[in-house]
Amino acid sequence: MRIPLGSLFLSAALLSGCGSAIVNPVTGQSERSVMNEQEEVAEGAKGHQEVLKEYGAYNNAGVQSYVNALGQKLAAKSHRSQLQWHFTVLDSPEINAFALPGGYVYVTRGIMAYMESEADLAGVIGHEIGHVTARHGAQRATRQQNAGLGVLAASVLGVVLESQGVSGAGRMAGDLSQTVAAGLIASYGREQELQADGLGAEYLARSIYDPRNMIDVINVLKNQERFAADLAKAEGRPVPSGSDWLASHPSNDQRLQTITQLAAQYKGNYNDEGRARYLQMMAGVSFGDSAAQGLTRGRNFYHEPLGIALTAPQGWRIRNDTEQLGFVNAAGDAALIVRLLPAKPGDKHEDIIRNLLKPTQGNSQSASINGLQATRFSGAARDAQGKAQPLEITLINGPQGRVYLLQAAAKDMPALQRAAASLREAEGSFRALTAQDRSAARPWVIKTAPYPKGGFAELAKTSPIAQPEQQLRLINGFYAGGEPKVGQLVKVVAIN
Repeated sequence: MRIPLGSLFLSAALLSGCGSAIVNPVTGQSERSVMNEQEEVAEGAKGHQEVLKEYGAYNNAGVQSYVNALGQKLAAKSHRSQLQWHFTVLDSPEINAFALPGGYVYVTRGIMAYMESEADLAGVIGHEIGHVTARHGAQRATRQQNAGLGVLAASVLGVVLESQGVSGAGRMAGDLSQTVAAGLIASYGREQELQADGLGAEYLARSIYDPRNMIDVINVLKNQERFAADLAKAEGRPVPSGSDWLASHPSNDQRLQTITQLAAQYKGNYNDEGRARYLQMMAGVSFGDSAAQGLTRGRNFYHEPLGIALTAPQGWRIRNDTEQLGFVNAAGDAALIVRLLPAKPGDKHEDIIRNLLKPTQGNSQSASINGLQATRFSGAARDAQGKAQPLEITLINGPQGRVYLLQAAAKDMPALQRAAASLREAEGSFRALTAQDRSAARPWVIKTAPYPKGGFAELAKTSPIAQPEQQLRLINGFYAGGEPKVGQLVKVVAIN
């Protein structure tokens, strides 16, 4: 699960201390820690603001209230019920959930789309509560005290982008190499992840949910792996392998085996999974990209609030982050970064280039891109270490008086040269939204429908998503096979 947030906001002051003995609430054993409970809460509160800035809370009071009530119910049965717990649904399509020290737990609307019941979601939340109750964040901070935070460095491409003056560009490395997020996730380690799974099962049982729903959660992750592999094969790409960058993380196969054994130990009367309540709550929840953050539809990207659209070259991937949009080539060694510049960065493009980018040399050329005034600059600028770096950017005056910076970046000069034609193609697609674009830029939502006799193939005929039959199976928990009963309510995706 991805956490694109630096180092969990652990301050230098905490990392520099020698630590003290703390009793772990779960194990009852004493352990050296650089964070006491008060410091955990303080760090979590500080990090919470950064999480909201990165993702944004999902703007649906009913969904937020439902998830918070479920989380509070589970937390009250945990080893640290005295904490002031916070549960937030993030406005992200990513299949993700994570926690910060001190009682801050997050689930994305993206992962909620793939849960089948309230008990399944309880399994996700219970696992994250387990990370907090077992003090895994504090343990990680303690381990990193001497090692430092270098393990959390961004990828080579991220460094290249940063050196060329695009702040925050390191996040674009998510599709390219090991990221900050990868380091964070891997650093939990097998024992901590499996412990969180076990604690999640325990908290489900204490809250009258069947611990076997933890098995469903792991199967969701396994099915995502299968879908990613099947999609890669269909597109002729290498099959992705998480083991390359999560070497210290337990595989989903290992987690499934372990949680199956743990769940079998619980004997209770678990007769309400809350499936009907869950489907009712999910009806109308956004699926995929948010219109407020921009929509990806195939090779096209539409941002209606900004009034712009772009098209990726064939085979390139669209990466939409909080502060920038990126088009990344199939090889993962070149990208076009698109950023909205701050209001009034300068009266003229030449002023913006001089004041914002501070080039040491180069030349500018006026251009027009789909009727929008543009300036291309080719030259060099110095990075933070004072070393000259090549700088290839284009400024475009977009709708509503906004100015955009488009920057070509690559791992090295040969990669930049190989991608030059495609980079220019992507740049040339920048345009004000047309009527056709606006028609295509309609958001998707989750709805429910009775399962028809024609099965998922019939439902796929009216679905707007790519690979509709496979994805409908995926969001309903039948990707590995099987069928719901005819007439049973299932989730579908519809245009809002």
